Amino acid sequence: MSDEFLVRPDPDDPKLTTPVTGIDQTGARVETRVVNERPLTLFLNAQEIVTMMTIGDRPDLLAVGYLLNQNMLVPDDEITAIEHDDDLDVVVVRTKRQTNYEDKLKKKVRTSGCAQGTVFGDVMESFETVSLPADAVLKTSWLYGLTKKINTAPSLYLAAGAIHGCVLCREDRPLVYMEDVGRHNAVDKIAGWMFLNKEPAADKIFYTTGRLTSEMVIKTVMMGIPILVSRSGFTAWGVELARQAGLTLIGRARGKRFLALSGDHRIDFDLDPDTVEDEAPKHRRKGSFAEAGE
Repeated sequence: MSDEFLVRPDPDDPKLTTPVTGIDQTGARVETRVVNERPLTLFLNAQEIVTMMTIGDRPDLLAVGYLLNQNMLVPDDEITAIEHDDDLDVVVVRTKRQTNYEDKLKKKVRTSGCAQGTVFGDVMESFETVSLPADAVLKTSWLYGLTKKINTAPSLYLAAGAIHGCVLCREDRPLVYMEDVGRHNAVDKIAGWMFLNKEPAADKIFYTTGRLTSEMVIKTVMMGIPILVSRSGFTAWGVELARQAGLTLIGRARGKRFLALSGDHRIDFDLDPDTVEDEAPKHRRKGSFAEAGE
């Protein structure tokens, strides 16, 4: 199943988790793995932008994606270098264009995303100008196939929990799977991967483990992806923004079930849900994203 992915988590990477011991509900001593969390300070050229809490993998993608989703990088920017110092927990993105965001950094909104995500004020101005492709399609057979492939793929969540994931997909194939302690970090890593690999967005589907909040909708729209799917629920502002942007918004996608609250014109009901197996109980409890999303 993992062969489906171009990029996927490495749950065996020892740098991402720490073994700890404790006791369970019976008093028996157990050993488990917990996800590591470490700071990463991002510089754009000579200017310090933000310090993020992250699991520490793929700092280059996280840095570029964050800057893109905050409108500090634009699509035609030329990145001349990405420098990461693992000892100092610093990543520097250098661009050919001179940048100065001192005023922008004074105006930001803390979002409802875990680990205190932020959105800068002028992002909403750009959000209102984005036009998503109206001819994009989501076949229900693709959706059913994607949820099964993603939820059964090896992941850090399955190994240690306490983490969010996002997956970039095309049709029924999951392409790029990123995880982090905050779902905004996971989506930023995918944005960075798309930018550095010049990957088009119009034919993509974005899958997230977490709630469909305003932040997730804004980031997906800013990336130009027309379809956003989650196994979790919605917020009212997330739905409102999705409808404003013409984004196809699908939540509670578990087994044969899903709920679309925006952009249902893109959905092609090509498969009878009665022919689809429902989600296995083990996936509803722990063998999937159930605990991470709500």
